[in-house]
Amino acid sequence: MWRELAPIGRHAGTGGYRRFAWTGADADCRNWFQEQAEARGLTYEVDRNGNQWAWLGDHSAGDAVVTGSHLDSVPDGGAFDGPLGVVSSFAALDELRRRGAQFTRPFAITNFGDEEGARFGLACVGSRLASGRLSKEQAFELRDGDGIRLPQAMEEAGYDPAAIGPDPERLARIGAFVELHVEQGRALDLSGDAVGIASAIWPHGRWRFDFAGEANHAGTTRLVDRRDPMLTYAETVLAARREAELAGAVATFGKISVEPNGVNAIPSLVRGWLDSRAADQATLDTVVAAVQRAAKERADRDGVDLRVVRESFTPVVEFEHALRDEINKILGGAVPVLGTGAGHDAGILSATVPTAMLFVRNPTGVSHSPAESAAEDDCVAGVIALADVLEGLACS
Repeated sequence: MWRELAPIGRHAGTGGYRRFAWTGADADCRNWFQEQAEARGLTYEVDRNGNQWAWLGDHSAGDAVVTGSHLDSVPDGGAFDGPLGVVSSFAALDELRRRGAQFTRPFAITNFGDEEGARFGLACVGSRLASGRLSKEQAFELRDGDGIRLPQAMEEAGYDPAAIGPDPERLARIGAFVELHVEQGRALDLSGDAVGIASAIWPHGRWRFDFAGEANHAGTTRLVDRRDPMLTYAETVLAARREAELAGAVATFGKISVEPNGVNAIPSLVRGWLDSRAADQATLDTVVAAVQRAAKERADRDGVDLRVVRESFTPVVEFEHALRDEINKILGGAVPVLGTGAGHDAGILSATVPTAMLFVRNPTGVSHSPAESAAEDDCVAGVIALADVLEGLACS
């Protein structure tokens, strides 16, 4: 499975993946998922929001055990973030069948659409729509860097955007959702464990900073006469790093847009996106407020207008303790429990569905990069752990 999936959406120049929502690479990943489902005799379906499901048993019966993740990527992302969870889900089902396990609850494997938000700027679109945390009206306003709106992209990919929206009946039929994911950090590498259990997801959000100055000639405009928003942006980037360090949080400006974007032109507009995360809400609020203050102070000095828009936000997610404790017991009680600063579909669904997560060791700690990795032995350990969990939850 891994060999079949590996070439899809891989960029020859960078070695990273560009599996963006509703593109050709995304379609190829979806076809792969459907083929895996049908090869195992599972009932395949796509829900109203474009999320894929592969069912074993009566999916209308309720109290189903579901596992899976996503197949899309960030720009030039790694191979493991998302796909490891989907591949491991199919492999875990194969392992349970090898053991002769008999399912006593309905079971499904899922691929949630547009988890990374690389194309339209909002993460976890598929699970947000299904859980009602993103309205149809809000979704219709999402557009990519070329100005293409989400409904148009879905239509061009052969899906009906008019159908998107909350899916409470489907989610009500899920008794537990367990997502396996490569760890996006080095906690397991440092502890020497192949597999871990998630305790919580840090609160996190994305803020867009618009710095509006005055376009002018780079060669003839005196420094004292300039209203250069790039200076304000640069100071804000440094402030984000400074405030995050002081608070023990993280803050990153990883995306920037410049107008008119000429080598010999002073920009008229610099737009930067801040991603910030912290262990608790109060710390996150403190960091973001301090970054905005620093941006405003510098903007006033530079004669630049500042506008800040919060584009997305996810509060702290504490995974259900009863399910987490049951999984730990199934795995022998010796599995490390750790928090994470990365968002996931499991976090979005946790408000309406009992959810849990398993992590597989990433020896480098690198993620959202082609350097992301996991050893084959650890991946196999993850499959066995997931199979044990699924057997404990869904089988006799």
